[in-house]
Amino acid sequence: MQAVVAAAMAAHTILTASPLLSHYPRLSPPTAPIGHTSTLHSSFHGLSLKFARQSLPLSLAASAAPKKPLAVVAATRKGVAVLKGTSNVEGVVALTQEDEGPTTVNVRVTGLTPGPHGFHLHEYGDTTNGCISTGAHFNPNKMTHGAPEDEIRHAGDLGNIVANADGVAEATIVDKQIPLSGPNTVVGRAFVVHELEDDLGKGGHELSLTTGNAGGRLACVAAVPKKRTSKSKKRIRKNIWKRKGYWAALKAYSLAKSISTGKSKSFWCESWTKE
Repeated sequence: MQAVVAAAMAAHTILTASPLLSHYPRLSPPTAPIGHTSTLHSSFHGLSLKFARQSLPLSLAASAAPKKPLAVVAATRKGVAVLKGTSNVEGVVALTQEDEGPTTVNVRVTGLTPGPHGFHLHEYGDTTNGCISTGAHFNPNKMTHGAPEDEIRHAGDLGNIVANADGVAEATIVDKQIPLSGPNTVVGRAFVVHELEDDLGKGGHELSLTTGNAGGRLACVAAVPKKRTSKSKKRIRKNIWKRKGYWAALKAYSLAKSISTGKSKSFWCESWTKE
């Protein structure tokens, strides 16, 4: 019995001096009298070292947990614009862009003479004076005119659409230089159908490297979003202001607003959606 008591006292002394007790207070040995046998028995069990599984701190748990890749949701932008002019030429331009990929342009135009017709994106979404006020081809990189597949081309050079014997032209154009968002967006600009074939900068005419010698403008549509953001409003005003001044910009914006709300039927009516 004395040997048992001596062993217990030795264990008590060792555990009291152990550094574990400073971190785990629950391991502190009881202070019951050593000579009491039943207390000694319970004290001995109290000194059994059993470590419970504890939760890691949040920061450590986050770093230890396996990281899952972030889900990337592609944004689809769409636009539908109705081409109208002073003649019988009219049509629809439907645009779609998946995330940051190229823009797909589906065009259907009626009332054309059979054959190819130049189709371009022009700099200004200003139709206050008909298609003539849309300015030159959209050309942010200051290049010469060319074909859609050329490295040297205007961003707005979309080539030709070809009308059949009934005067109907249908085409699908996929292009990387006319996004539906960003600094070079089509918003605030205009699509134009021309009278003649675009020679794609290779016709040798004095206008080949500027307009493709595509002739007059038959129909146009301003690409102005129905639900405008403050950025798109500023872009529309800025583009027209650069060409015609403040009051023309204000007038054009007011006209665009009345068209989008159905109060005017001049030149175009369109809507934009994003999903």
